[in-house]
Amino acid sequence: MSDENYARIDLHKHVVDGIVLKAADGRPMHREADLIDVWFDSGSMPYAQWHYPFENRDRVEGPDGGLAFPADFIAEGVDQTRGWFYTLHAIATMVFDQVAYKTVVSNGLVLDKNGQKMSKRLGNAVDPFETLAQYGPDATRWYMLTNAQPWDNLRFDTEGIGEVQRKFFGTLHNTYAFFALYAGIDGWTPESEAPAVADRPELDRWVLSRLHTCIAGVEEAFDSFEPTRAGRLVQSFVVDDLSNWYVRLGRRRFWKSDSDTDKAAAYATLHECLRTVSLLASPIAPFFMDRLWQDLGGADSVHLADWPSVQGGLRDAELEARMDLAQRLSSLTLSLRKREKIRVRQPLGRILVPVLDADFGARLDAVAELVKGEVNVKAVEPLAEDSDILTKRLKADFKKLGPRYGKRMKAVADTIAQLDQEAIRKLERNGKLDLDLEDGPVELLLDDVEVQTEDIPGWLVAGEGGLTVALDIEITPELRAEGLARELVNRIQQQRKEAGFEVTDRIALTLDGPQELQDSVASNLDYIRAETLAEKVEWGPAGPEAKEEELDTELTVAIAMVAFD
Repeated sequence: MSDENYARIDLHKHVVDGIVLKAADGRPMHREADLIDVWFDSGSMPYAQWHYPFENRDRVEGPDGGLAFPADFIAEGVDQTRGWFYTLHAIATMVFDQVAYKTVVSNGLVLDKNGQKMSKRLGNAVDPFETLAQYGPDATRWYMLTNAQPWDNLRFDTEGIGEVQRKFFGTLHNTYAFFALYAGIDGWTPESEAPAVADRPELDRWVLSRLHTCIAGVEEAFDSFEPTRAGRLVQSFVVDDLSNWYVRLGRRRFWKSDSDTDKAAAYATLHECLRTVSLLASPIAPFFMDRLWQDLGGADSVHLADWPSVQGGLRDAELEARMDLAQRLSSLTLSLRKREKIRVRQPLGRILVPVLDADFGARLDAVAELVKGEVNVKAVEPLAEDSDILTKRLKADFKKLGPRYGKRMKAVADTIAQLDQEAIRKLERNGKLDLDLEDGPVELLLDDVEVQTEDIPGWLVAGEGGLTVALDIEITPELRAEGLARELVNRIQQQRKEAGFEVTDRIALTLDGPQELQDSVASNLDYIRAETLAEKVEWGPAGPEAKEEELDTELTVAIAMVAFD
């Protein structure tokens, strides 16, 4: 029977009963007469597909099932709860006294960006072919898998795919491009000798520990049939740990002129991270990751490579905890800068950090230098737990506490708001606090409240999850001079790039600006020369080729540069 006939024929029973098809071996094929229900036939699929019980018994029978039964995983829409999902279990229980599948996911619906069902009539349907042509299958798949759990409805917005392209794939591509640029300059290859992991700097050991923590989490997520969690873990590692922390903090190691063991360790570490990411993300983004794998020197295809294994010896929980503290401190401090509109290039005096316990104090001391460089302050100072410099107050989270305490919620919230500083410190230190109210006890968790910190004159204060930071926002003349030098370096670097200079090219600078800037350059000359590879810095008319740059609202400078011979 031709495809054309299939499209035209009436497939109701009285017509189909008269149709005879020919099998490959020439035997006639008639409609199945013993049909109870279409869902009963579908429910028999695990056995019927193997022609059981007439053959392939080993695929179905056994103490715990056969080679192909019960199924590891099944997924369908919620409407199959009383259809396929039910009949599979019903038949398996009746015939074999066991379940038909071990894991089930009831898929949510793909809705438009406003949460409405897609419809041609409403004009809100998204053409999948146009979407794939514009964004590609990998970014589309990554967006759909990581934006919502499979069992939740997905509000589909093509702008979200574009954001995935920029934030995840763009970040990963830029990280690889950074690695490839400097590895190419130095002639580094995966076969190059590198120091043992134990002998590498702490930053290398930290990112490798995070990498193997990520491997463990992704493997557990995939084993649990949770691709959303797996994708989010990979994305968090690439964006937060690898790009925004490891590469940014260690970039000087890559572009320095000396090729020593430190640089070799940096190349080997970053290569290992990129290589492993291509493996972990390959089930969701097969095309992009295969290209990345091959660009990194991998043989054949990423899909033919072994899955990465967790190396417990490379995981360091204490090191991860220390670096997590550094990241959180940096995030809070940078949020305060943003609130006050103080650029990160402008140095500030110090931050104060209340110490919760001895372990916290040791970790703070270990990461103080790192945090100073990251947030551009001159000092990180611990503050005794019982210090009264900072005043905190608590605000109850009604969404979390309301379902637990119902009509008691107003009294609970009032009690929380009246807690003194010692009680708040105890809650932050232990993560929970027992309250005695007239109508009974209340167990309060740190996640049940919002910790609010009051600003003090000359300082900005922020807190999150028991961690508090106070930032000194006074800008002295010395700090301003250093800030101007940093702004100048930024503008020179931009002009270097626009002029087409290579990252290793040496230059000569001519600057024309006010006395305040000249004083700033004089006191920070070594820093400026080292950062910009300027062998010569002169003051005077910069000439017609100079470009004028604004360093802040009150100060501009003319910059001219040429290659240094």
